[in-house]
Amino acid sequence: MSGGYDDRDGKIWMDGQLVEWRDANVHILTHGLHYASSVFEGERCYGGKIFKGRQHSERLVRSAGLIDFEIPYSLDEIDAAKDAVLKANGLTDAYVRAIAWRGAGPDMGVASARNPVRLAVAAWEWGNYYGDAKTRGAKLDLSKWKRPSPETIPAEAKAAGLYMICTMSKHAAEAKGCSDAMMLDYRGYVAEATGANIFFVKDGEVHTPLADCFLNGLTRQTVLQMLRERDIPVHERHIMPEELEGFQQCWLTGTAAEVTPVGSIGDYTFEVGAMARDISDAYEKLVRS
Repeated sequence: MSGGYDDRDGKIWMDGQLVEWRDANVHILTHGLHYASSVFEGERCYGGKIFKGRQHSERLVRSAGLIDFEIPYSLDEIDAAKDAVLKANGLTDAYVRAIAWRGAGPDMGVASARNPVRLAVAAWEWGNYYGDAKTRGAKLDLSKWKRPSPETIPAEAKAAGLYMICTMSKHAAEAKGCSDAMMLDYRGYVAEATGANIFFVKDGEVHTPLADCFLNGLTRQTVLQMLRERDIPVHERHIMPEELEGFQQCWLTGTAAEVTPVGSIGDYTFEVGAMARDISDAYEKLVRS
């Protein structure tokens, strides 16, 4: 594919049917556009099979419930829509985006209970999220924005509005020549990158932030299981930013990022070490098994 994401050949599944890519449009007064009443999933298909596709569908439905709407399709129907999109576009290795939102309807204020809930699924070929960082290590900035308290947002939802500060953080990072940014949480603890969870290694043991105010990613959960199967000690805990000086390795996890080693965060540097490479390689084999 080439060109903008609105100007491509192919099919997108939208509200129960496949439509031409360029015709998959919404009205300007769509509620989700104005008030961020939208949830989504990012999934990867390897060799014709979406990795943890059912879990992604379950999280999509759960996220919608957390921001107070119900998707009018069953899990089986959502899974079938994803399969239909891949088949219609002739894709076996692809990124899949399912998105549900409150559409245009009789309500156009903050409240939108009477507006229809819509669902769409698109898929496209997408390479490494961080380019060649899998071999040399990603370069991260330190974001000025913090992940907010779960008392102020539905932190367990993969909701569009929660990514606003992530977009601003990544733009600021890219302006400095970085691939991404690491964010702290509202208490000052290390949280995550803008669209990926983060892991550190010290003396053969793994440390990762406790997912108590940000999304506990499916890739994060997969990697935690892989580490435990290897009898590698794992500490899920609150991590202070000054602790980064003592960590030897670091990597990011996410559906788009997969497992990507980190070479630096601000002034802190890390080696692309044996454990980071091993987990990255093992994850690549797992998703294609």
